[in-house]
Amino acid sequence: MASITCFLFLLASASLAKAQETRSNITLGSSLSPTANSSSWLSPSGLYAFGFYPQGQGYVVGVFLTGIPPRTVIWTANRDDPPVSAGATLLFTKDGRLILRSSQGQETSITSVAESAYSASMLDSGNFVLYRPDGSVLLESFDYPTDTLLPTQRLLAGQQIISSISATNHSTGLFRLKMQHGGNLIRYPVNTLDTAPYSYYTSWTGGTGDNVSLNFDVDGHLFLLNTTGYGDWSVVWWSTDGECDPKGLCGLNGFCVKNDQQATCQCLPGFDFVEPRNRAAGCERNFTAETCKTGDAGASYMIEAVDNTLWEDVSYSVILTNCEAALYNGGNCGKQRLSLRYGRKLVTDPTSALIKGILFLSLSLLTFGFVMMAISLVLICKNNVWTYQRIHNKIEVGLAKDQAPRLFTYAELELVTDSFKEQIGRGAFGTVYKGVIGERMVAVKRLDKRLAEGEREFQTEVEVIGRTHHRNLVRLLGYCVEGTNRLLVYEYMSNGSLASILFKSPKSRPFWEERMEIARDIARGVLYLHEECETQIIHCDIKPQNILMDENRAKISDFGLAKLLNADQTRTFTGIRGTRGYVAPEWHRNQPVTVKADVYRFRIMLLEIICCRRNMELDFPEREAILEEWVCKCFWNGEIGKLTGDEKVDKDELKAAIKVALWCILDDLTLRPTMKRVLLMMEGSAEILMPPIPSSSIFTDYGYV
Repeated sequence: MASITCFLFLLASASLAKAQETRSNITLGSSLSPTANSSSWLSPSGLYAFGFYPQGQGYVVGVFLTGIPPRTVIWTANRDDPPVSAGATLLFTKDGRLILRSSQGQETSITSVAESAYSASMLDSGNFVLYRPDGSVLLESFDYPTDTLLPTQRLLAGQQIISSISATNHSTGLFRLKMQHGGNLIRYPVNTLDTAPYSYYTSWTGGTGDNVSLNFDVDGHLFLLNTTGYGDWSVVWWSTDGECDPKGLCGLNGFCVKNDQQATCQCLPGFDFVEPRNRAAGCERNFTAETCKTGDAGASYMIEAVDNTLWEDVSYSVILTNCEAALYNGGNCGKQRLSLRYGRKLVTDPTSALIKGILFLSLSLLTFGFVMMAISLVLICKNNVWTYQRIHNKIEVGLAKDQAPRLFTYAELELVTDSFKEQIGRGAFGTVYKGVIGERMVAVKRLDKRLAEGEREFQTEVEVIGRTHHRNLVRLLGYCVEGTNRLLVYEYMSNGSLASILFKSPKSRPFWEERMEIARDIARGVLYLHEECETQIIHCDIKPQNILMDENRAKISDFGLAKLLNADQTRTFTGIRGTRGYVAPEWHRNQPVTVKADVYRFRIMLLEIICCRRNMELDFPEREAILEEWVCKCFWNGEIGKLTGDEKVDKDELKAAIKVALWCILDDLTLRPTMKRVLLMMEGSAEILMPPIPSSSIFTDYGYV
């Protein structure tokens, strides 16, 4: 069924507010052609394009998403005009007109305004805009929607969106969704009056005012809004759940029949489908119609009943001499001419159907039960072997290097981990188990069930995180979303966590140069999360336990959990587990948390890497128990040699590393460096100035403030 689309592109939502201020500049005299390199004008980010796209055997002008197959069309200009050939040209003329010129030289205006434009832009919001010389908006595609709404777009009172014929043909389809004056949002067939007999969905919000609009916000919510803020829907919303409710599904002379929860179309007796593959095109006669001849005693006619159907009742006069159909309903009979429309089969008596169903089901279950008992033992014995073979023959193929995360079933991961037998780690978010797929080792993290979110949100976030690829991030191979089970499948890191190798005996610790390279690896990974991946990720839990080691480098793990969990869960967890000086001060002040919170946490881990000890050691002397305080004391007293014990470390390198950590500790977000600046200082590409004395009260004991 062709339907009206409210399209939410989640990857762009986080930056839409800023994106609307960013625009491309299309100047007078610019042009496009379907087959040239310049076939469209891109938005600044390259997310949307305005220009030619293929339809049928030709080309149409509109707005569409780029680089995401299959092509998603957002808006279409002159949608019911026939497609143009490859020789057509789209011109933004010197005199400010936007026209489509066919290969024969015929010109068609793309806009409906008589005023000339000065410039045009394709915005990152998906809105195509024409501007006047003073910069004010002359026309925007958001004000003339076709079949789609985008985040930040509104459907104003009196406006409507109309479905397309199909996913590949964006001409006017069967249905329309109209925001009526008075406050009702109503769904109608096309080419009908805006009256109740033709509606098959209404929001029942009438009487709320003439300025009500349908809004689509950046969080994916649809809601009705007037000056008093009336109405709200979640993004998961539809206008009907009855398959045969929409009028016009089956076209003229066809009627909708519901079979096993599926809607199918049938034709009136003596009619066949006009287009068998497009049943919405309706039905036509498969015979030559005879004319009713008054007084012709020799004429014979056959009347065939179509029971339990409902049609649009527009009766003609009783003196009609050319009658092709009759509608009988509740004792009333009316003559009709063809074509009939809006036909649907009425549901039969549910009580009778239920009784028959119960009798049939009882007999069937009795027979079926004996059969199932006979074969169940065989199936149980073979099931584990079959499943094991299927996993190792098929799943392993799904873990190719460049593929997106694979969706696993819970049963598959239970087999992969031998019923979650070998636990290799445990944290606040869940437990990690060792698994094997083919000859490949994997780590399967089973999240705490109380942290599980909805299926759609979790799956969307996993797919976003799965597209993050960096040599200093642990790769996400797959996931499971089944009931309340949420599991993540990661690559296996053979050398365990940084904590496990950093806090061992001095003889087994990495050398100074190795530790500094580990610190730089971590900084590179965090920088990627902050500035280089598709959607910015704040880790929120940088610590040695979340840094995993393989034979060559350090990699950050759990970098996606901050996105996968609810914001309040992440905040609560971080707040209650942090020791004094460990959590960024903005958490405690209830301020918005930014990437600078990760920078604050990085400095503690950097100090732990420098000194090869945990942030808090209660067995140490009191003045050395809290690592951060001890480092500050040694640094400002010129005693940094105490920090590395007997290990021989270049004092200039040691001092530089400590200075980087002290810059990261600053309470003032404007002074605290970005992770990019931190990495440049650690690599020696940026000067490391003397940090200011921290203002935190923990240093008052040493006379620093």
